[in-house]
Amino acid sequence: MPTGVHMRDAREQLFDAAERILLRDGPNALTSRSVTGEAGCAKGVLHRHFEDFDAFLVELVLDRIRGIEDRSATLCAAAGTGTVVGNVTEVLTEVFESVAGAILPLITFRDELRTRLRAAGLRGLPVVTESAAMIAAYLTRERALGRIDAAADIEALAPTVIGVGHLLYADRSAAPHSDQVRRMVSSVLAGALS
Repeated sequence: MPTGVHMRDAREQLFDAAERILLRDGPNALTSRSVTGEAGCAKGVLHRHFEDFDAFLVELVLDRIRGIEDRSATLCAAAGTGTVVGNVTEVLTEVFESVAGAILPLITFRDELRTRLRAAGLRGLPVVTESAAMIAAYLTRERALGRIDAAADIEALAPTVIGVGHLLYADRSAAPHSDQVRRMVSSVLAGALS
């Protein structure tokens, strides 16, 4: 590996490398060596920016959660446009076909990572919890516009959409067809649409 080569925005390059590995090879392939190899840098670069590999993973998860929060603002701004089912289908597909979906098994099986995420103030299953909050915020906005029934239980609908979506995407080697995702979203939201 090259040494003494200056990397611009090393943290983001390392995060992007980890994302590529997660999407291509899954969480078992994610090691400090694989990340630095993918980023094209010496292993010491990772340790110069992070206390250890679990600290790197915590920052990766937090960075991707910030992406979900940014996407939430965009989704809420789309309230009143398109269809509710279409908007939820689109964002659900983005969540589970992106690195967010690949991070879930990583969080589930790395005890130290979960412990550190809890210490950072995250509750529930990070990424899933924030994704459910994003959908809840969007549905709340749609309810204010009259496109969701005023009596709809959004606090139950949002995690249901995420949970069923998680089941659809559980087998990362065979992602569901977009029509399957749309049918699922339509079924879950059917009683709530105005």
